Amino acid sequence: MSGREFRVGEGWDVHRLVEGRRLLLGGLEIPFERGELGHSDGDVLLHALIDALLGAAALGDIGAHFPPSDARWKDADSLLLLARTVALVDAEGWRIVNADCTVVLERPRLRPHVEAIRARVAAALGLEVGRVSVKAKTAEGLGPIGSGEAVEARAVVLIDRVR
Repeated sequence: MSGREFRVGEGWDVHRLVEGRRLLLGGLEIPFERGELGHSDGDVLLHALIDALLGAAALGDIGAHFPPSDARWKDADSLLLLARTVALVDAEGWRIVNADCTVVLERPRLRPHVEAIRARVAAALGLEVGRVSVKAKTAEGLGPIGSGEAVEARAVVLIDRVR
């Protein structure tokens, strides 16, 4: 490990759930009557990953790169935002080692979708699936997440210097 440089980044996002929007997690549409309210497509999992990557590489945060005040990002596909972020991290000489993600949502139950979400996230990050963890949790009925008003995601990434 001598001479190697590693960094850890942490990201978090939360969005209100509203009718008339799609529920997107990790780029996968989950069947549900409500979806995330956001300037882009609202994918909280990808937004948390973007913040984790930018934080690890000390490149700011999602709002600095894709501000909600910029009409270019209105209803933007978060997979595109993640691809741009991965390119930024790569351009700075970093390689993504792994990602560990948690989605907190009271319903719908995510367990049936976890493997598909993992596969999409891994592909978007350029990683093998074994380097991406996605966990589904509930808030046990507590707070806005537990009452079904919102969805939350957290992500931790490890990157290492390649040049």
